[in-house]
Amino acid sequence: MSKIKRIAVFTSGGDAPGMNAAIRSVVRSATFHDLHVFGIMQGYHGLIEGSIKRLERKDVGNIIQRGGTILKTARSKEFMFPEGRQKAYESVQAFELDGLVAIGGNGTYAGAHKFGEEFGIPMIGIPGTIDNDIYGTDFTIGFDTAINTSIEAVDRIRDTADSHNRLFFIEVMGRHSGYIALYTGIGSGAGTIFLPETESNFQQLIDLLKKEGRRKKLFNLVIVAEGNKNGDAMELAEKVKKEIKDIDTRVAIIGHLQRGGSPTANDRVLASRLGHSAVEGLLEGKSGCAVGIKNNVIEFTPLEDAISKPNPLNKDLIKMAEILAM
Repeated sequence: MSKIKRIAVFTSGGDAPGMNAAIRSVVRSATFHDLHVFGIMQGYHGLIEGSIKRLERKDVGNIIQRGGTILKTARSKEFMFPEGRQKAYESVQAFELDGLVAIGGNGTYAGAHKFGEEFGIPMIGIPGTIDNDIYGTDFTIGFDTAINTSIEAVDRIRDTADSHNRLFFIEVMGRHSGYIALYTGIGSGAGTIFLPETESNFQQLIDLLKKEGRRKKLFNLVIVAEGNKNGDAMELAEKVKKEIKDIDTRVAIIGHLQRGGSPTANDRVLASRLGHSAVEGLLEGKSGCAVGIKNNVIEFTPLEDAISKPNPLNKDLIKMAEILAM
């Protein structure tokens, strides 16, 4: 065991359901090991400002089921510069912190990697993002809740689509990653999915719609990741309308609904496992790494790899989605 006695945890970047479960796990695991544990408010911004408070077991009671983050979150431009990181390190010194647990996505990891390298402070990252785009883990905290929220919304939209024979273009989050769109499309039985990672052919959609129209097959759901190369849901709907004059199209943008709400059981368990393992990792002397889950086994990945390497979509899942939509 290392000499670590005082640690702090914070959330940064976009919020994700399950972050509170991870905070709870970090605090209670640290307390079990007789560590002093602190919460940093508003991520790196709070670290710079010294907005840090002691957390006890009771402080994280009744939060496992809550969405968002009790520590709040923010993006800090000041932390991107050496002067800002120096102020953050002064806070670390003032509170005599021996290690930090950073919960967030790629930007959070990049900040943790830079900060740890510059000042030698042990850093462990926990993947908290609905996008599931972090290398080194099969799933990120918040992803399962996000796709369940999306699928529930799509199921409701399908009811009105069926009733009116309308074609709905449903836009989900994912500027650079198509995980939410792919899983939502498969889980909802969508006819087509537009992903940022693939060169989806718009003409193929037109041909398919004309073909299914001749077959009188009901084709009413297109899932669109916001960052796909063919345009957003509104643009795609307008393009289809120009090509097929008599088609009745509608657009629904699920948006930030995907980030909120009570986390699913899967996200609560995942967050609890990762939070506990982050504390254990610090005590074992690990630093500059991110904790993740691969094939249901806890693994640690260097932050440098987690930042620089992609987490590509499963090509077999993409192919399967195409086959099942036929």
